[in-house]
Amino acid sequence: MNAESTTSQPPGPPVSPAARPRRRGWLAWGFWLLLGGGLAGAVWHDPTLLDKARAIVEPKAPAPKALPPRVVPVSAAEARLGDMELFLNGLGTVTAFNTVTVRSRVDGELVRVAFNEGQVIAAGELLAEVDQRFYEVQLRQAEAQLARDEAAHRAVELDLERSESLSDLRQVTQQQVDTQRALVRQAEAAMQIDRALIDNVKLQLDYCRIEAPIDGRIGLRLVDAGNLVRASDPAGIAVIAQIHPIAVTFTIPQDEIIRVQRALAGKGGLPVEAFNRDFQTRLAAGTLSAIDNQVDPSTGTVKLKAVFPNDDDTLFPNQFVNARLLVETLRDATIVPLAALQRGPDSTFVWVVQGDSTVGVRTVQAGPSQGDQVAITSGLEPGELVVTDGIDKLSPMAKVAVRGMKPPANDAPARSATSPEKGMSEQPKDGPPRDRPGGRGADVSSSRP
Repeated sequence: MNAESTTSQPPGPPVSPAARPRRRGWLAWGFWLLLGGGLAGAVWHDPTLLDKARAIVEPKAPAPKALPPRVVPVSAAEARLGDMELFLNGLGTVTAFNTVTVRSRVDGELVRVAFNEGQVIAAGELLAEVDQRFYEVQLRQAEAQLARDEAAHRAVELDLERSESLSDLRQVTQQQVDTQRALVRQAEAAMQIDRALIDNVKLQLDYCRIEAPIDGRIGLRLVDAGNLVRASDPAGIAVIAQIHPIAVTFTIPQDEIIRVQRALAGKGGLPVEAFNRDFQTRLAAGTLSAIDNQVDPSTGTVKLKAVFPNDDDTLFPNQFVNARLLVETLRDATIVPLAALQRGPDSTFVWVVQGDSTVGVRTVQAGPSQGDQVAITSGLEPGELVVTDGIDKLSPMAKVAVRGMKPPANDAPARSATSPEKGMSEQPKDGPPRDRPGGRGADVSSSRP
């Protein structure tokens, strides 16, 4: 009994049914931890293992199809051979060739205005009349005074004749004869004063008729009939402006003075055109007449004056215009649009459209420019196409499509060979076969046995 009691083990506690699933969960977690650690170790020793596994699991993507070359739409212009006129532009003001303020030269009442406002008048035409009755009275008074002085002159002449006859008989002294001669000369001077006074009054009567001093167009009247006018009135009665011909005064930079003087000395006269404010409409054409004798130090410009016939009355005094002076003409120059000229860090260049519808960079030497045109002195030949729009998208040998021009005929086969309808599986006619494992085009010499 004692021996059996010493060798037998007491039975353990019974395992509950709820503890069994918990034990299996711990075993699953341990399995996954061991598996993750093994994979991490394998990736640590071979970094390409994931890529190899992904290549096995994921399907291989098809090779991208080759896209046809991108065609850039551009605008182009042909370089042309021609003459380029070089102008100097300046802001100008139309001024009347002559301007006269019509004023009365006598004092009196304005009894008549004989012109219509805005009328074109000729020199010597009656414009207005001033009351002349006062001057008519002065004329009669001066004539009466002349008659009186003439009578006095006749009297002293008779006295002189008697004195000279008595002097021969020694009945009067020589002093008396000399005194009588002085009285005669005094009477003659008085008559001259009277005649001058009469002429002055007649002149005042002529001034009562106010006539146009020049040809031109008269403006609005400044004084109405019935008002008193004076010779000292600053405003006057009206203003006459000569508009046939008419002048335009404009300015150019002082750096261009020598250029204008040389052209003026060589040609004798330079044409000038007048345009409206936006340089869209040409108003008149004339010639340069004068250059001012000094430069304005505040603006650094010099004034020029041009004369225009203005037969159609297009130009009007005090009108603002843009004057364009022709200074020089370049003969047989290669001309392209200014938009085609590009400036790099070292040179100027243009994009030239070649025969195969590709573009290339061409270094050129630019000459003078006028408006939106520029002359090319070297590097470009007349007839070549230069790109004017779409330049920012260009690169050397890029394919372009010029707006308004048909593509060349030899472009069609190249586009059909790479068209998406035929697909990329079709072999090119002249190129080497594609290397495909197991296919007809495989390179046998490089394959392993």
